[in-house]
Amino acid sequence: MPAAGHRRPPGAAARTQFNLGRALPFLVLVLTVLADLLTPDRERFDRLLVAAPALAAVTWSVRGTVGIGLLAMAVRVLLVPTREAASATELLASETVLAVATAVAAWVSRVRSRYERDLREVTAVAEVVQRVVLRPLPERLGRFDLHLLYVAAAAKARIGGDFYEAVRIPGAVRVMLGDVQGKGLGAVETASVLLGSFRAAVNEARDLADLADRLDEGLARYGAWDPDSDAAERFATVVLVELPDGRDVARLLSCGHPAPLLQRATGVEPVHFADPSLPVNLAGLADSHHRIEEVPFGPGDRLLLYTDGVSETRDRAGTFYPLELRLRGWAREPAAELPALLHRDLAAYGADGLDDDVAAVLVVRPPAGPV
Repeated sequence: MPAAGHRRPPGAAARTQFNLGRALPFLVLVLTVLADLLTPDRERFDRLLVAAPALAAVTWSVRGTVGIGLLAMAVRVLLVPTREAASATELLASETVLAVATAVAAWVSRVRSRYERDLREVTAVAEVVQRVVLRPLPERLGRFDLHLLYVAAAAKARIGGDFYEAVRIPGAVRVMLGDVQGKGLGAVETASVLLGSFRAAVNEARDLADLADRLDEGLARYGAWDPDSDAAERFATVVLVELPDGRDVARLLSCGHPAPLLQRATGVEPVHFADPSLPVNLAGLADSHHRIEEVPFGPGDRLLLYTDGVSETRDRAGTFYPLELRLRGWAREPAAELPALLHRDLAAYGADGLDDDVAAVLVVRPPAGPV
């Protein structure tokens, strides 16, 4: 299941590219020697030896780069007897050029290695932050299965402005999916505040309306605590879901969020919100009120929560991604495979791939087993 924020092992293509990069300096040495030996004396290919340490700096360590540079210098010396008009001055000049190139390549390799080490440390910290702020969803809560797709828009980012959480409370499961306005670190900050507010209030809130109020209050308190924070100026759309143990229903509350899709044996339809609430942090613009919708949710049903990074992906003609149509076509696909299907299809459909944060949570009520 693709979920940005979880480290994936490098693919075969990446490993092949890395191994080819390490082999290139030796390939240059071999081809240079062959070209120098098989062509007339007036054709000079030994000057290409300088490329060997330069290429080594891209993938080899400092020691490896220096070793390849010394090997290139040795090869240059061995090629001298093959030339009738080789002079000591010419050899000294060539070796000097190779020595300087090797020294520069070693410095570049050292800088690159330090940068890669720092990047690994930053990536490790980001992964810890991901696990703390945006934890992976459990595969099962109560009697419900959960399947997640999460992809941050920023290259190499682990966390974006989309956020999610699911918690088992006495008598029910509560799920939240949201999308902060804007991008960047400010959106991540707002998302972390809302996640903290949700976790602090999810067990105590009387119902989804009370929980939505707690989200507003949490963001307001954070803004008062840190008035200069960018998070205090942002709003977020949120959808809250409550799945009680004793009834085959789902209760939903939307704070300006795209309507989830409910998939049953009879088809796919969006959940209708007669009176959706304002987004979180905008409740002060009008009278705050929340209306909770209740829909049947029995064995075999699926509920797809998603952010606008899914529904507003456009193709080259500017047409929005046909999520409802796709979900109908995947009715017979195993639920666990839907996030991966959706990820691949979105990436192929988008004119520029995925240029926004994408989050989707598929909530499944497994079919009843044999009696």
